[in-house]
Parts: sequence; structure tokens; C-alpha cells
Amino acid sequence: MKISIILPFKENFTIKNAGAVSLFVNDLNKISKYRNSTLIFGNTNFNDVLSKNYVNLNFNKFLLQSTNKKYIEEFIKHENKRNSDIIEIHNRPNYIKYIKKKYSNKIILYFHNDPLTMSGSKTKKERIYLLHNTDKILFNSIWSKNRFFIDFKKHEIILDKIDICYQSASPVKIDFKKKENIISFVGKLNYAKGYDLFGKAILKILDKHKDWKVNVFGDEPREKIFFKHKNLINYGFKSNVYILKKLKKVSISVICSRWQEPFGRASLEAASRGCAIIISNNGGLPETSSSAIILKELNVKSIYFEINKLINNKKFLLKQQKDNYKKFILTHKYVSNFIDKIRDTLILDKLAYNFNIKKNKPLKILHITNFNERFSGRLHHNTSSRLNNGFIRLGHDVLSISDRDIIHNNKNILDISGKKRLQKHILDSLQNFNADCVILGHADSVTNETLFQIKNKYKHIKISQWFLDPVDRNGPDYLKNTDRIFNKEKFIDTSFLTSHPSLLIRKLRNSFFIPNPADESFETLSIYENNHDYDLFFALSHGVHRGGLRKGKIDKREIFIKKLVNLNPNINFDLYGINDIQPIWGTDFLRKISKSSMALNLSRGSPAKYYSSDRIAQIMGNGLLTFIDYKTSLTDFITNDQAIFYKNIDDLSYKINKYKKDYKNRNRIAKNGKEFYLKKINSYLVADFILSKTFDYKSKNKFIWER
Repeated sequence: MKISIILPFKENFTIKNAGAVSLFVNDLNKISKYRNSTLIFGNTNFNDVLSKNYVNLNFNKFLLQSTNKKYIEEFIKHENKRNSDIIEIHNRPNYIKYIKKKYSNKIILYFHNDPLTMSGSKTKKERIYLLHNTDKILFNSIWSKNRFFIDFKKHEIILDKIDICYQSASPVKIDFKKKENIISFVGKLNYAKGYDLFGKAILKILDKHKDWKVNVFGDEPREKIFFKHKNLINYGFKSNVYILKKLKKVSISVICSRWQEPFGRASLEAASRGCAIIISNNGGLPETSSSAIILKELNVKSIYFEINKLINNKKFLLKQQKDNYKKFILTHKYVSNFIDKIRDTLILDKLAYNFNIKKNKPLKILHITNFNERFSGRLHHNTSSRLNNGFIRLGHDVLSISDRDIIHNNKNILDISGKKRLQKHILDSLQNFNADCVILGHADSVTNETLFQIKNKYKHIKISQWFLDPVDRNGPDYLKNTDRIFNKEKFIDTSFLTSHPSLLIRKLRNSFFIPNPADESFETLSIYENNHDYDLFFALSHGVHRGGLRKGKIDKREIFIKKLVNLNPNINFDLYGINDIQPIWGTDFLRKISKSSMALNLSRGSPAKYYSSDRIAQIMGNGLLTFIDYKTSLTDFITNDQAIFYKNIDDLSYKINKYKKDYKNRNRIAKNGKEFYLKKINSYLVADFILSKTFDYKSKNKFIWER
């Protein structure tokens, strides 16, 4: 595969003065599997370039000629001879129009800045043009992606064309004992970067803490913001290699930008060097590290407070440093592999359908389920998103269709239910995407006629379905749920249930049990480490889409919980969905569970083999000691050292009181449960299980739930 990478005009691709885009391209290309067939094109007046596979585009132009146009014309002269498979354009959307006039090559566009500030993507019309004239658009943060689509309607977004490609760094071994009392600031020394706020706060810190020093790396000729102190060293502009070396000894790094930073390389690199990080809540900065301290207010007082807090609490400082370092995943290798997989997918599309699962080539998956877009993130942590993450982590190309959102947004006089629009969207997507399989999740609105057309037109396509609701005869909505499962049976190659298939009224062909998966990007808490306000957490709802409680509705679990409360006056319960206390969702759910040490996993209906609501993944995966009914038979693959199983309400009461007092074993088992769930029942493994059964291949992974 031949790849041509175009840098922005005048991007400094040199060892001493490389810009962020140059560093990104060079670092990733060095370890890409396509490094020997990739050329990087740019324009610089220096000789100390970063890489041997760099081509400098020199040209002359007349006074009124467009520099960008001449630059691309010079690139096209090279491309006429080279004929690359993929052309990758960095941070210059206005280059697309020139290249598309000449070539039909696969094009990837990278955004490293706010799209709304860049020539070629400022207007909605320009951004629609980019969507339809590129094969992939990669944003350096979710914030940047959201800016691109700020005035789009949902049906205008082509999901399979976009992705997030964060910047990267290369972690080195850090000896935290060798960390020194140093605070760093890296970046332009200007108002936008908040250097004035940092400087005022840091002078107070240095006056109070005499044994601390400050290292500043950067300059700004246009703004004269100076701070002097005997313990403050301004190194001026330095190379990236020099700064990374210095960061190994830095204890605290402050990135307090006023402007909406699209990502924040300074924060990323500080995390890779095990620094405690203090950032402003602007732009994509919060995406650079899951353990960064985010300033509640961007002012001198707040910056001073957070730095002073870290200095005064050595244990907290060390924890922040280690958390940033241990949780760092955005390595050059990780991001380079991510980009290479995108390249692979584009070329596979070009060569048409030529997939062989035994050779580990990526599948193209059309995943049709409810992604709950219309609920503004309230239901983001659902099984749909978890499985999507799993398919992607396996290296597959996933096109997601949120069926209920399409229906909801397309109701009109000619299509009262919106279902006609959904069927057309699915068939059009298959025409463009050329999928290897269609996976349905509770996609009841997909008609059998549509499935018939798919099977008739695309002979190679596999169709699979997954189903989360209980199917036991004694469970709620039993007849409705079984009808939903069997409705599409003749078109379905494999079915996956979160209840054991033996519970069904009759045998379902090629049906398998799957547990509710945890996901490493969702289950990020270690609640067993917390101080807790409550003993036992439990929440129910009257339907996830409803959001609130339904008047007059009685859930049998309420009776059980109220009896449990009466039996245990010494237990401090935190309950939701009961006694007119509304259910909780999203981030609020995570905040609430973090205040309890234990949780009850109690699902609707009578306990049934292997069935659990999907909340089990959240409570176990985030480190709560979890109580489960023995009658679920989950002891087949979850041990007593990972969760607590109870026989009845009296046994449950005894064990709740026991582990309230026995906090050492409580925390130990909760920790075991989290580690077990994230390692053995994660979205990657469940997604692999679904595909291995659907395509009948032997996975290298072991599935503890398979019987």
C-alpha cells in the first residue's frame, strides 16, 4: 500500500522546531507497518528534517497566485508519478477540492484544530462537501468532532466516515522516587494559554513553598507576560525531546488554557511522564487524561488552591502521578495501529469483498440497534455502545444505525411511524457499505421484508441478533419477549440472549447465552477505595426510555426492597426508583454508586438461569461488592471470591451486615469482582464470542460462560 501524507504549508518538519502536526505524523509513521511505503510531503526551509521519507515541495508563484493552490499543484506533480492508494491530508480541509479534481484515491482528512476556524470547513456547506468527498475524517478529540457537526441534523451525519484519532506520546519508565519538587508550564506564554493566571498563582506558591521550583517552556514574542522569581526558570522555546526529558522529573504540570484547546498535547505528554496534571475545562483538554484535576473555575485562586493542595498532600500527589501514568493508553503504537486499521479497511473496500476470517482480516459490521441519541447521553453506557466498542477493538469496521432515533426523527404524513425511512436507510447503507454481517439488537422495527431483501441480494451476509430482556416463563413480558425473539428466526443465523436459551418456550436455532459485558472505557471507578456515605445501593426504573417513574405501576422488587429495609435498621440504604425517588442515569448514576460500598443486583421477575439486568456490569465493573441470588446460577462462572451469593432475604440480610463490618474482605472481594469482570466478561470478549459463533471460527480467546 502506497500512502502520501500532506502536511500543512510551512509546517515545520524539523528536529529542533517541529510543530504538533509534524511530531504526530513522524512519531506514528516510524512504527506504522506502512512506513517503508509512505512519503511525507511538506514545505520547509530547514535541512534537519525529522525523517528520510520526507519530500520538500519547492515552487515559485506569481504575486497574486494562491500559495495553497501552488503547493498542492506541486504535490500533484509527484502524485502523477506515484499514484498512491491513500492520500492523507493534515489540518487543511481546503486542499481537498484541489485533489478531488485530479484523483479518485482514498482520502483521509485529519483535523488537529477547531474545524469552524479553518478555511474549507467554516460553513456547513463546506463541511457537507468534506463528508461526501473524503473516505474518512479523523478528529483529534470528541470536542473537535462536535464542533464539525455543530449545526447538522442527525440524518446528515455519515457516521462511518468519522472517527476520533487522539494524539499520542511514548511513555518511558518513570521512577517516582526521583520526581523533584518542580511545577511545569509548557506552551505559548500568552493570555489564551492562561500564562498570566498561572504566573500570578505560581508566585504565591513559590513564596509559600520555598523548596519548590517552576520550569517554564515556551515563548510569545507578540505578548509580553513576564514573571520573575529566584525559583522560576524560563527555558524559552525548546524541542519536544528536550521537554519530554525534563518532564520526567516534574511533579505537577499545569495547563490552564482560556481558549478551547482542540486536544492538548502538553497535558498528554505530562501524563505519559507521570506528572500530576491540573487542567482547565476547555475544549478537548478533559479528554487528554482521565485522572487530571479539572479546575472548577479558571482563575488565580483556583489554580493556587489545586497546586497547594497537591503540595500539602504527598500521598494524593503520588496517587495522581501514578494514576496518570498507569492509565495512559495513547501510545504511539496504539494510535499508529488504529490508523493502520483504518487504512486497511479503506483498501479492503477498494478491492471489494475479499474477506477470510481465518486470516484475521477485518469484518464490516452493520450494527442496528438503539443508540439512544435523542436522550442526550443519558443512556450512553448501554449494551449497544459496549458491543460497538468490542467490535471496534477487535479491529472491525462498524457502521452503526440507531433504528429508534431514525424512526423518531422521520415521522411525517406519508410515513406516520417513520419505519419506511428506516428500511430505506438500512438498504441504502448496505449498498454503500458492503457489509459482511448485520447485527440486530432489539431492532423490532426492521421488517422481515427488509431482511428478505438483504438475504436475497447479498448472499454472503450473516444476520445475527442479541436480546437483553428476560425470557423466563415466570418473568415479565414473557410472551411479548419470546415473540420478539422468534419473529425474525428464519432470517437469523445466530441469536444471543442474556438469559440461558433453555428458558425459551421452544428451541431457538443457533442460540447462545452472552453475559452483560463491562467496558474498560465505561467502568473506570474503583469504588472499594472510596470512603462511603452509604452501605447498600439499589436502583430500578419503569423503563429506560421513559426516564421517570410511571404512576400506578408496581414493581415486585419494591416489595422485596421495602422488606429488606425493615429487616435491617442498621444498614444505610441508597435507593432509587422506590418511594417516589426518581431513577438515575448516566454520569449521575456513577456519582451515586461511588458513595456506597455494596450493591444489590436484583432483576425483574423471578431469578432465572444466568439472567441479569445490564446493571451488573456497572456495579461489579466499578468495584462495588455485589449481592446476587443463587438461583440465577451465575455461580457457574462467578465465584464467591468475586461476588456474594445469597439464598433468600434472611441470608441476604445476614451477609449485608457481615460485610458492612468486615470491610477488609468486602473491599478485597469487590476488587476481585471488578478485576474479574473487566478481564473475563468485557465487551471485547463478548463481541468476539458473537462473531466466532456467527462466522463459525475458533477464537483464540476462552469464554468462561460457554457451557
